Amino acid sequence: MESRGSVPARPLPYEGVWRFTAPALDVSVPQARHAVRDLLNRQGVPVEDDLVQGLLLIVSELVTNAVRHAALLSPEIAVEVAIGAEWIRVSVEDNHPYRPKALEADYGQTGGRGLLLVREITLEAGGSCDVEHTASGGKIIWAALPLKATGATVPLQ
Repeated sequence: MESRGSVPARPLPYEGVWRFTAPALDVSVPQARHAVRDLLNRQGVPVEDDLVQGLLLIVSELVTNAVRHAALLSPEIAVEVAIGAEWIRVSVEDNHPYRPKALEADYGQTGGRGLLLVREITLEAGGSCDVEHTASGGKIIWAALPLKATGATVPLQ
């Protein structure tokens, strides 16, 4: 049934926002990935497997970056998952003030390409990603992916 006038439509059963915190330790990377996957399954989010795999890789990269680069100033990180009718957004928040930028591919190095990977996965899915400062001086790095492919993209700088 359609919603008419100013009466809002009922949210779909899988819509909502979930947030959890974790210590800025290596063990939190797989725990965050599993928590997000379990949330998607539990809520019955209609998402294709390719998108889930990309989303979980984004979560792994963002949590890894927070653990490796922000732990000194941020012993705890926060992971947030927001799910709408047509999109899903994951974000990782820490208290470190440095705003990272995606590096260019240097295949001679074994690391340092996490944000580049996040940007590429996001662009391929038709989503957007960015880094924002928090009021407390930290940052939130987020990626939003459509549940169905669109064409609009905003690259992480």
